[in-house]
Amino acid sequence: MAVLGVGLIGSGFMGKAHALGFLAANRVFDLPVRAELAVLADASPGAAEQAAARLGFPRATGDWRALIADPAVGIVSITTPNTLHREMALAAIAAGKHVYCEKPLAPTAAEAEEMTLAAEAAGVSTQVGFNYLKNPMVKLARDLVAAGEIGEVRSFRGVHAEDFMSDAAIPWTWRLDPSGGGGALADIGSHIVAIARFVVGPIAAVTGETATLVPRRPFDGGSRAVEVDDVATAALRFATGAVGTIEANWLATGRKMGLAFEVSGSEGAIRFTQERMNELALYRTRDPASLQGFRTIEAGPAHPPYGAFCPAAGHGLGFNDLKTIEVADFLRAIGGEAVGHADFREGWAVTRTVAAIYRAAREGGWVSVD
Repeated sequence: MAVLGVGLIGSGFMGKAHALGFLAANRVFDLPVRAELAVLADASPGAAEQAAARLGFPRATGDWRALIADPAVGIVSITTPNTLHREMALAAIAAGKHVYCEKPLAPTAAEAEEMTLAAEAAGVSTQVGFNYLKNPMVKLARDLVAAGEIGEVRSFRGVHAEDFMSDAAIPWTWRLDPSGGGGALADIGSHIVAIARFVVGPIAAVTGETATLVPRRPFDGGSRAVEVDDVATAALRFATGAVGTIEANWLATGRKMGLAFEVSGSEGAIRFTQERMNELALYRTRDPASLQGFRTIEAGPAHPPYGAFCPAAGHGLGFNDLKTIEVADFLRAIGGEAVGHADFREGWAVTRTVAAIYRAAREGGWVSVD
C-alpha cells in the first residue's frame, strides 16, 4: 500500500476537519492509499506549532512554501481564505503533489480553470471540499432521481441559510473581502449549487439578484464597508429542461445549517435538510391515495458508506464523518479508482455557475453558465 504524507495549510475550522478526516479515513475504510499526517503550516511558526501539537502533526512551519517543497508531503490540503487557493494549489501541482482544496475552488472562474487544467496536465488527483455531497442521504436522492423513482424531474428548490453573520456587530472578516470572489453566494451558496448539479444535473443558464443588507461592519476600531452580498437568489435552467431556484443567506436568523432542497418530479418528490442530515423524505404518486404523503427514510447500513461507521440504522452520522468519507474518496482517486468525487473540474463548474449568477445580478436577464 502506498503511504503519502499530508501537508495541511491552515488550522482553523476546516483545517481541523481535514485533519480529523485524514486521521479517520484509513481506520474506517479499506483504502488503496494510506495517509499519514506529516507537516502543518500556519500564518506564524508559533501558531503552526500549537496547532500541530493539537491535531497530531509531527512537524510545523510558518512557511507554506516549505511545506509544499517537503519531500515527506505527497498530499497538500488547503484550508486558507479563498484568495490564497490559486497560488498554493498551483505551487503544489507544480511540485507533483495531490491537492485537496476547500470550496470555493477560486475567486474567479478563470483562476479555477487555470488550476483545473494545470492539475490535469500534471496528472495529480484533486478534490474540492463539497463534503455535503458525501452524505449518504444526498447520494440516495441522486440515485432515486437517476432511477426514475420520482419520474421526470420538473423543478428544484434549494437553499443554504445560516445566521453566522446575522448580528450587525460581528466584525468585518476575510469572508467579506471582495477579492475572495463574492459573499454569501460564493461562500455557502457554492454548496447548494454543487448539490443542485449533483442531484439534478448540469445548470445551463441562470438569472439572479444579490443584496447587501448590513452595509458596514466594525473594523480596527472603526468600521468598514461591506462590498459583497449577504443574500443572493437565483433562478436556474438545467440542461435537462428542469427549472429551479436557489438562495444563499448568511443573515438567516435562527438557521444554523439550513442547507436544504426539494426535487419535484412527474411521479413524486424528494425533500432533504442538513439540519436532519440522517433523514430523507420521499413522496410517490403511485402510492394508494389513502397512504400518500412524504415518508421518512432513516439512514442506515443499506445506504453506503454508513455501515462502515455503524452497524445499526437510525444512530446517525455527523459532519466530520462526511469529511472522512470525502477523504476516503480522495484517497481512492489517488489510488486510481473512479469514484466520481468533486475534483477541480467540478469545482470549476460550480465557480462558473456562481460567476454567471453574479453577472446576471449586475446586468439583468439570463446568463449562460458556459
